[in-house]
Amino acid sequence: MVGGDALLVSVYSKLGLPRAAALAFAAVPAPSALCWAAIIRCCAAHGMFHEGVSLFLRMRRAASAASDGHRHALPSVLKTCAMLGDVKLGESIHGCAVRFGLASDLYTGNALMNMYCKFPGELICMEKVRKLFEGMPQRDVVSWNTVIAGNAQNGFHSDAIAMLREMSRGGMKLDSFTLSSVLPIFAEQAAVNRAAEVHGYAIRRGLDGDVFVESSLIDAYAKSARVDYSHRVFSSSPRHDPISWNSIIAGSVQNGLCDEGIRLFRRMLAAGMSPRSVTFSSLMPACAHMTTLHLGREIHGVVVRSSFDGNVFVASSLLDMYAKCGCIGAARRIFDGMSSPDMVSWTAMIMGYALHGPAGEALTLFQRMEAEEKVKPNAVAFVAVLTACSHAGLVDQARSYFRSMSEDHGISPCLEHYAAVADLLGRTGRLEEAYQFISAMGTAVAPTASVWSTLLGPVEYLRARAREAGPLVLMANIYSAAGRWKEAATLRVSMKSRGIRKNPACSWIEVRNELHAFAADDRSHRFYEQICMAWEVLLAQIEREGYVPNTEAVLHDVEEEQKKDMLSGHSERLAIVFGIISTPPGTAIRVTKNLRVCVDCHAATKLIAKVVGREIIVRDVSRFHHFAAGAAPAATSGDEKPPCRRWSFSFEIALSLSLSLSTFTLSIPLCGVG
Repeated sequence: MVGGDALLVSVYSKLGLPRAAALAFAAVPAPSALCWAAIIRCCAAHGMFHEGVSLFLRMRRAASAASDGHRHALPSVLKTCAMLGDVKLGESIHGCAVRFGLASDLYTGNALMNMYCKFPGELICMEKVRKLFEGMPQRDVVSWNTVIAGNAQNGFHSDAIAMLREMSRGGMKLDSFTLSSVLPIFAEQAAVNRAAEVHGYAIRRGLDGDVFVESSLIDAYAKSARVDYSHRVFSSSPRHDPISWNSIIAGSVQNGLCDEGIRLFRRMLAAGMSPRSVTFSSLMPACAHMTTLHLGREIHGVVVRSSFDGNVFVASSLLDMYAKCGCIGAARRIFDGMSSPDMVSWTAMIMGYALHGPAGEALTLFQRMEAEEKVKPNAVAFVAVLTACSHAGLVDQARSYFRSMSEDHGISPCLEHYAAVADLLGRTGRLEEAYQFISAMGTAVAPTASVWSTLLGPVEYLRARAREAGPLVLMANIYSAAGRWKEAATLRVSMKSRGIRKNPACSWIEVRNELHAFAADDRSHRFYEQICMAWEVLLAQIEREGYVPNTEAVLHDVEEEQKKDMLSGHSERLAIVFGIISTPPGTAIRVTKNLRVCVDCHAATKLIAKVVGREIIVRDVSRFHHFAAGAAPAATSGDEKPPCRRWSFSFEIALSLSLSLSTFTLSIPLCGVG
């Protein structure tokens, strides 16, 4: 039967059985033209690209496929060239099409344009696409869509929009592929009004129910900071595919709605949808942002059960999550388990060490990355290593890396690199050198307020951000630290009259899968009395260890005793004490704060870690602070400390507090007692 052999090969291919299709083809003594085309199509569809090219060369030598077979096979061969990214091979196949007289064929022309569009970064290829399009005697909607999508994907946005208008004026109806091709342009430009126009057109044409249009609209609105519109689009759709689920989860997380992203992920699982690698890559930043370690571990378990732990993108997201949740050891174990880390993996691990303190590990990793053949440091990697140098005070190494960027790697320093070096110079007390370094940045990379802020408030910084709370609060604190209370009060009154408010200090800790937040002097927590009782005990113990309140950290014109009370109400201190009384002895305490940790809290936390025998990790807006269990700083006085022995201090909790346990046990050394 004519075409029977081709039909059998096609059936096996569509069933996902390429091996069976190959065996069926091999059993045909003289394959027909359609049979050759069917097996080449099968190879292209199942990623067997080299086999497909080899079969095409065999087909050219077969007399039975001299005519119509080329017309059916060429689109699949051209797709194979695009997937291989082989420009030379594609041009050779293009030459074959010309010799066969198929260059003007509609389907072959569409395949040729699609192939050239898929070669990234090749400007000459897009010029060939335009010439092919202009020379086509006949065009269909696929032809228009191919050119529009090619321009959009290769960054020629204005050309893509112009082609869209021309397509519409020519009476050609826009379909779902057309809309989903142009929406990413508006997403990148954050052009919410343009996206809304396309949305309206989709509704009028009945295309809003298409899953590709839906996903593109969700993404466009989310990247335009209108995630509320994204949720409306998602909710109005009667059915969702994995792409739309991933789009709404990613859009929520990217817009700071991390809790909503987690909730949507749970809904996705409940709907029977299997998560993909991009799902986990989108979700992990939510756990990192909220520092919810237990949730990150749960998702890690889902990753392992879904067999995505070997995916380099998922693994990079995991190690970044663990690093930002304070588990740098777990992050390193994931990194060491990766067979071939990519640039994102290396950079995330280096930045993790930079934020946690071990600058030596960060520099060693960076040197290993420089020695790699497949991965070379980029601009982001240099930001990470310069940050490590900044936090460790490594001035000479930072200068060396800063020079190496342009001299050895051809990378022009950008604002972040200058900011890291300026911050380092400011941290090490080299303010004059830092000022000269910033002033010499030039016009190519003009210094911004964030760079000037490293000098703690020069005039340029204040002028750059005169309407923001940060620099004004900084200036008020400088006045207060200098004892110029009148100027500080005047500045705060001015801020209030202009409606400028500073962000209140807030710290949070996760206990028994529940997030507890504390503001400064926060008395609203249901265990506030128990926290105060525990703090009184702890205060007595750390004072025996040499703690003396540093009231210089209190920038208010009040009495000394009142300053001490204000220090006791700092948000991170409340969170740490709550963590101690509400978790079993030996449990690590992890606290996150939205502002910088003050000097006094840093000194107090060191001693608290010693007396309670706990590891305490505090993440502030700048970095992580690790306080090892039992490791205290050098004594502030020469007095020898009395021997310590461990006592058990219990708090009875009223039944009305609705706790799962009625007693908190605080295990701390009570030195010199009894």
